[in-house]
Amino acid sequence: MRRSSLFVVAIACIVAPALACAQTRERRDAASSAIATAPAVQPEAVAALERMSAYLRGLKQFGLHADTTIDLVTDDEQKLQFPGTLDYKVRAPDRLYIGMKTDRKERELFYDGKTLTVYGPRNKLYAQTPAPPTIAALLGAAEDRYGIELPLADLFLWGTAKAPTSSLRSAAYVGPARIDGSVTDQYAFRQDGVDWQIWIEAGDKPLPRRLVITTTADPAQPQYASTLTWNTNAKVRDADFAFVPPKDAHRIEFVEVDVVATQEGSR
Repeated sequence: MRRSSLFVVAIACIVAPALACAQTRERRDAASSAIATAPAVQPEAVAALERMSAYLRGLKQFGLHADTTIDLVTDDEQKLQFPGTLDYKVRAPDRLYIGMKTDRKERELFYDGKTLTVYGPRNKLYAQTPAPPTIAALLGAAEDRYGIELPLADLFLWGTAKAPTSSLRSAAYVGPARIDGSVTDQYAFRQDGVDWQIWIEAGDKPLPRRLVITTTADPAQPQYASTLTWNTNAKVRDADFAFVPPKDAHRIEFVEVDVVATQEGSR
C-alpha cells in the first residue's frame, strides 16, 4: 500500500505533540515556498554544487564510511528497504578500495591502477580483469563492460564533463540542517528521471554529508540514501588496494554484459 507524505504527516499529528506537528508543517511549508518562488535553477545552488565538486577533485586521498539504505521494489510494487554500509579508501588518481556490507551480501572491490578485483568474502569467490589507468576511466569501463555500477560513483564524477550542471532541470536551496552534529546546507536537484538531495557541510570543507536519490522514472520511486562520514587525513598504503586471495578462495571469470544479453536473447 502506498501512502503519501501528507498521510505520514497526518499520522504524526495524531501521535506527536501539537507543537511538534506544527513545527513539522512550518518546515515543510517553508521549504516548499522557498522552492516554488525561486527560479527553477537557482545560481546559488549550482554554485554550491560546483564548490563542493572542486573541493572533492582536490582531495588526493581519503577514507569514507557510509551508512546506506536502498529501496527494492517487488513485482507487485511493494517497496522494501535494506540497510548497509560502505567503506572507501581512495588515493587519486588510480587507487580504490570499496567494502560493501548488507544483511544479504558482502563484497570487496580492489583497484590498483592495473587490475580490478571483486571478491565475495562469504562465498570465497573472486574475479579479476585488467583495468584502465584511472578511477574515472574505471567507472565507465566497469559499468559498460560488466554492468558493475560502483556505489557513490558521483563522488568521482561531480566537477567533470561526465556530470555537467547543464543537465539540471531544477536546483534549489532548501535550508540549513544538522547531519551527525555537523552544520550543513540542504539542496534539491532534478534531472531527467532522477530527483536528488544533498547536504553539504558549511565552512571551508564543503564535503557532501548526506545524499538521497529518488528514481522518478520508476512509478514506485525507489530511493537510495547515504549518510557520509569523512576522513580526509586517512593514511593509505599500496597494500590497501592490492588483493591477495585467501588460500581457500576460488577464482571465477567476469561475464561481459554483451555475453549476458546474448544468452538471455537466445532463451
